[in-house]
Amino acid sequence: MGRWEPDARGRLMAAAIELFLEHGFEQTTVADIAARAGLTERTFYRHYADKREVLFAGPIDLHALLAETIAAQSDSAAPIDAVAAALDTVGGLLQQNREGSRLRQRVIDANPMLRERELIKLASLGAAMADALRARGVTDPTASLTAEAGIAAFKVGFETWINDATDAHDLQHHVSECFDQLKAVTAGR
Repeated sequence: MGRWEPDARGRLMAAAIELFLEHGFEQTTVADIAARAGLTERTFYRHYADKREVLFAGPIDLHALLAETIAAQSDSAAPIDAVAAALDTVGGLLQQNREGSRLRQRVIDANPMLRERELIKLASLGAAMADALRARGVTDPTASLTAEAGIAAFKVGFETWINDATDAHDLQHHVSECFDQLKAVTAGR
């Protein structure tokens, strides 16, 4: 190994995505990823439990961020608006790396096991938001329905954003449009 360089976690993620796109997820090993990043396998395992987690473990706890943002909304905020605010916060983080998000999604879309893992992650984020809504006094099924609807709006907005060849709008714009459409649909318009 060469001289120490910063951002091992970011280098591992970049190396993994490159290799997953070049050789496929199944054919890429942790040893391959570590070597491409100029690190050891031991360093890889200090940052990630396995090679899937390179794609799903972010630098911050999204569950906590969503819950904190929902809790911080005014008491008068409608549940859907609290969820929209929380997902807007997450969108702001993802917005910082549009091309990285596109590449990550290409890897996920190419592998059924990763698509399943993505759905599990979205479901767990939805559950965290439903719990945060319940903590605000929102009862079920409203808390669960609102959180699930929010995840659906975010997912569609995210897909629109990464497939927007013009790059004319940021992620928050696309997600906000999806929330507006969701509200229109539920209002019967």
